[in-house]
Amino acid sequence: MNDRTANLLGVLGLAVFDRIENTARDILSHVGETPAAIVVIGYDLGPSNDQLRQILGLSHPGTVRLVDRLVADGLVKRYEGFDKRAVSLYLTRRGKNLREKLLQGRLAAIRPFLASLTDSEQETFGALLHKILASMETTDLERRTLCRLCDDRVCSNCPIPAEFRSTY
Repeated sequence: MNDRTANLLGVLGLAVFDRIENTARDILSHVGETPAAIVVIGYDLGPSNDQLRQILGLSHPGTVRLVDRLVADGLVKRYEGFDKRAVSLYLTRRGKNLREKLLQGRLAAIRPFLASLTDSEQETFGALLHKILASMETTDLERRTLCRLCDDRVCSNCPIPAEFRSTY
């Protein structure tokens, strides 16, 4: 293991995270798990509070407060769930528009990191990222957590496909 490479990857990871968080703050005026909640709910699979809690890694009360705020902001609607004991969460039209801005903003925040690479280098880097991600031993919940901000429309041949439908 090359410690220098690992260290540089850690720095890059934090730089990407900071840029994504700043973009989300500019778009939403909220950070933390709010952007991820909007993206996950926006897959239109009607997650329950508990399913959302698991993906976001929040406590039950924290998830309830987050969903209450999203509902109060007019971004999310609650519907009766499949088993009548839980609710299903869906984005409103306003929530869908905000989700689109978040996804576009996330990619726009990341693209500058790749700008110094040639097209060929970007292809190689993408292949290496794919290889690294595909080699990770993860559960389905861990994959859903990792992909909680992904724009699934641009990720073909996902190296860590998350089966969002399997638990909803």
